[in-house]
Amino acid sequence: MTQDLSALAASRDRKLASLLAVGPVVPVITLERVEDAAPLARALVAGGLRLLEITLRTPAAADAAAAIIREVPEAIVGIGTVLTPKDLERAQALGARYALSPGATPELLDAASRSEMPFIPGIATASELMAALARGFQTVKFFPAVAAGGIPALKALAGPFPQARFCPTGGIDEKNAKDWLALPNVVAVGGSWVCQTSDIRAQAWDEITAKAQKAVTSVTA
Repeated sequence: MTQDLSALAASRDRKLASLLAVGPVVPVITLERVEDAAPLARALVAGGLRLLEITLRTPAAADAAAAIIREVPEAIVGIGTVLTPKDLERAQALGARYALSPGATPELLDAASRSEMPFIPGIATASELMAALARGFQTVKFFPAVAAGGIPALKALAGPFPQARFCPTGGIDEKNAKDWLALPNVVAVGGSWVCQTSDIRAQAWDEITAKAQKAVTSVTA
């Protein structure tokens, strides 16, 4: 059984590394209306951001994610705000490519460790990171990134945990994204600044594309 879980962990790591290589900025998306889903995804893809996180924070979220998966194949859809094993099952059933959580209970970590789906558990402390690493998850979401200690915290965690890789989210914006990505243990950053709720409500797709392009340019320049 241990060998089987180790093989699953290795397979998840390979899949996740391939996904994260697509782009270092992951838009964190909260959708209130299903009809906005595909146009938003197309706008982000047009701006160079294909790796998306659709949060399970609204009643429309699951159907919105399904619409993007169905209508915008260029987008790589992940499901965020996964809080329970049942949420993880929903993400898999929707056809998501990966899943993320703001934290991680032992039950959620155990369920994710038995799954083939790439999963990024959330951590804010060394103890939480140890729990994730013990179950085979070497890439984690550092959340809430700024409130949990910011860049100094990730620099400190690099010492005892050189194998850990981070996707910080929470307080990341166009002004500091490049600073986070400059850390050798950061593989991507997540943020909502490229697709703010006000822009989505206004269906400002051109504006969102422009913000996506600016985000890509700012972190790769």
